[in-house]
Amino acid sequence: MRLGVLDIGSNSAQLQVVEATSGAPPLPAHGVKIPTLLNEAVDCDGVIAAEGIERVADAVASAVRDAAGQHVDYLYPYVTSVVRDAPNRDEVIDRIEEVAGVRPQFLTGEQEARLTYLAVHRWYGWSAGRLLLLDIGGGSMEIALGRDAEPDLAMSLPLGARRLTRQLLPDDPPTRDQLRELRRYVRDTIGEVADRLRWEGQPRRVVATSKTFKQLARLAGAPRQRKGPFVRRELARRDVRRWLPRLAAMPAAERAKLRGVSAARAGQVVAGAVVADTTMTALNVSRAEICPWALREGIVLSHLETITGQVADVPLQPVRHLDEHRRLQGPTTVTPLHPAG
Repeated sequence: MRLGVLDIGSNSAQLQVVEATSGAPPLPAHGVKIPTLLNEAVDCDGVIAAEGIERVADAVASAVRDAAGQHVDYLYPYVTSVVRDAPNRDEVIDRIEEVAGVRPQFLTGEQEARLTYLAVHRWYGWSAGRLLLLDIGGGSMEIALGRDAEPDLAMSLPLGARRLTRQLLPDDPPTRDQLRELRRYVRDTIGEVADRLRWEGQPRRVVATSKTFKQLARLAGAPRQRKGPFVRRELARRDVRRWLPRLAAMPAAERAKLRGVSAARAGQVVAGAVVADTTMTALNVSRAEICPWALREGIVLSHLETITGQVADVPLQPVRHLDEHRRLQGPTTVTPLHPAG
């Protein structure tokens, strides 16, 4: 079967289609990205304006038509924090359903953390040991820690790059005082959970996902996306610190000309870099690996587990049946190997 995931975000509605095959990785068979540009239609209170609502509804309708053309059997449409946290969220979702014929769902921050962790854990496998996951989104930052398929800790903090840019970096480029206030806010917020994470012990592997980390890694010299998902990509804290002053000194239009920085995200990459640097410092992380799988893959994996169940070729037998068999057969007589006499 074909399974589709539709990620409805602040910049675009992204459809990813995978072939649901038991035992195979959920590699994309088809993908399309349709602009929503919700960032341009959100006011200081997070309310999405009418033109933004119409734009996102039309984008979702286009993506749904594409999914039908790709013969998708199941579609999971969901909205990210820009819609989830909007005061007029219900109005947006109702309009999407009216125009596109599907009603998007929304995930809590903790659900996003758990699903992203599921994808990262599946990518690296059981040999990865204890994983620390960091994901900087537009509205929040997700953190998860664990060694098994389910994380021991999964949390969401209000440290999204878009949110912080709107709240604390109104100028372009930001002033020194604005950057200082932003760093203080991030440090205070991450400080609430840093002690708990350190108490859990040092992770064997630190993994970062999301566009923010990917853009920063690309600026630092990581291979571009066209090299494929299996190329190793990393981001060192020292590289974030090296680039942060340069990014902060540029207006967004200049940042958009840098390698790996898209025009849609150039305005929020400074806030994302501050969050990355401050978080890595607070958690004593000097280097993070960039994982190609994140929330969308986690959603796909979660659904594949429920719709592609297979019957084992070597079925197990309950132990109680064996006990019942022994009782009916009576006591067991043991014959000596060498009878006396």
